[in-house]
Amino acid sequence: MSQSTQAKITIAVVGKTKNDTFYEQSYKGCVDFAKQHPNVECIYDGADDYQDFRTQSLIINELLNEKVDGLLISTTDSNYLVSRSLKKAKQLKIPVITFDSDLLTEHKDYRLAYVGTDNFAFGVALGEAAKPYKKAALQSFCIQTGHHSTPNLDKRIKGVRYALSTHTIDNLTKTENDLKQGWQEYERCPLYTMGKREDAISQLLTLLSYEAPPIFIAVAGFAQFHSNYIERVLPYKEKIKNNNAVIISADTEEMQLKALEKGLSTINIGQNPYEMGRKGAELLYNTIALGQAPSEDSYYLDFHYCNQTNILRCTINH
Repeated sequence: MSQSTQAKITIAVVGKTKNDTFYEQSYKGCVDFAKQHPNVECIYDGADDYQDFRTQSLIINELLNEKVDGLLISTTDSNYLVSRSLKKAKQLKIPVITFDSDLLTEHKDYRLAYVGTDNFAFGVALGEAAKPYKKAALQSFCIQTGHHSTPNLDKRIKGVRYALSTHTIDNLTKTENDLKQGWQEYERCPLYTMGKREDAISQLLTLLSYEAPPIFIAVAGFAQFHSNYIERVLPYKEKIKNNNAVIISADTEEMQLKALEKGLSTINIGQNPYEMGRKGAELLYNTIALGQAPSEDSYYLDFHYCNQTNILRCTINH
């Protein structure tokens, strides 16, 4: 059967939020895969304003009712999505690939594979990036994250703590400051943004206003995704330039790179959302059209480092 006469395959890309260039790049990866396979169509959805696992679940249920052929999902809350949506997807035999944020280990039967960053290793990289900026014998750091229940961000937090403290694999959730390397987690942290950009930038600005702010480590791009980030952080440019304030952030979206170029971020560690979408679509297509299930449980992608010296060559955004 030629491609032109094959049945249409609809793949839905569902990010944690819809108005987010990260997930838009994942969708573009899916679309570009579809260009090579004319019977494939990619559609895109997610919560409009901020990460909302209830809205994400409702959207997935609507897509299931519309009989999409495959789902590419960035997990917000694993327990909620499985109980409210993914059990139904499994009953309907609609394949699911997770990207960016995986389901919890106990829920892996509800997806075929995960495509994205090794989130613990990514957290370790964010923590390691802070080490050159240690100024005090006991240096404070502050992690900014999203929800309490987001699997990929929880793994990144554990990675940061593992890099900067005596935490072992067995006690990563603890926050006591018995740190042999001279690091301590700031008393009010982690900061939870709930995915709201205004809250994220307000939290950052509060820390920047301190005389000796803790090193700021964002495990996702929250504050830097705010449309007025550059304008609002500009008063602290000299402080950042002198490393009296250090901003380390996940992700290297175009708006973040503009801020980095202007000296309003210290280092950004980026992922590959485009390839998450392209590879995820490929795995779903192979499963649906060819009957070839993924051969691996997880497909980990590389991440990259951007600073003011390599900003023009550190990454390519699609």
